[in-house]
Amino acid sequence: MAVSSVEVRVEAIGVIGGGRMGAGIAQVFAATGARVVVVEGDASAADAARERVLTGLRRAAERGKLDGTPEEVVERVSVCTAIDQLPSDAALVVEAVPEVAKLKVDVLTAAERAVGEGTVLATNTSSLSITELAAALAKPARFLGMHFFNPVPASKLVEVVLGPETAASVRDQVLNWVGVLGKSEVVVRDSPGFATSRLGVMLGLEAIRMLEEGVADAESIDRAMELGYRHPMGPLRSTDLVGLDVRLAIAEYLASTLGDRFEPPRLLREKVEKGELGRKTGTGFHDWS
Repeated sequence: MAVSSVEVRVEAIGVIGGGRMGAGIAQVFAATGARVVVVEGDASAADAARERVLTGLRRAAERGKLDGTPEEVVERVSVCTAIDQLPSDAALVVEAVPEVAKLKVDVLTAAERAVGEGTVLATNTSSLSITELAAALAKPARFLGMHFFNPVPASKLVEVVLGPETAASVRDQVLNWVGVLGKSEVVVRDSPGFATSRLGVMLGLEAIRMLEEGVADAESIDRAMELGYRHPMGPLRSTDLVGLDVRLAIAEYLASTLGDRFEPPRLLREKVEKGELGRKTGTGFHDWS
């Protein structure tokens, strides 16, 4: 899929949602020189989002992966509490709110009203239908999926998901920006779970079933995939990193669209009910305390 070899940087970007994923997206764009506006629900959450970006920039600087100081780069990041405060001249707005279809539709339609006609709209969803989200927009041709991976700064992949009405020019702009970020893309057509979540969730669910059946402990299952198949991270540790609640929600969606092979195991439901959500709560299939 040919795009111009001349990389054009995005000058202004909006990110809706300042959690781990949203802050990571804001960080990597700010590091390229972009002006970034992060939208969060209230002033406290917005300030926390900016602090996450600064923390990420400091880690990047420690690894020698940042041009300039963290304090200089974070000056390009501002926060606000309303979508209508997004910059009207933004080249790109990325939605990075939780995996709830109605919530995503609400923020995307609000963003469409707030920005200029030339702004590309993207969702960071890992599984929800791009086609269904696009149906709520007045101009679905400028919309697509930009599925980043956690942690965003370190991950090399962006899964670019095309809806049936995504314009070729929008696809090419986004592929260019992925290159500017120093990342690589895979381009897929809209389908439940796309390519990465569909495969990753299936592997993770089977690993949970193996743990549930007593085939091996969590450490052994993960080591088997890391050492035997050269996976950088085992499926249970990966589930902890993503969040057990997030993986459960994706599995439930895939089960409803693709069938019983994605039915979540009992153990996954039990852990989510107990609040054992992985790294963010300190315990999941591994101890993160």
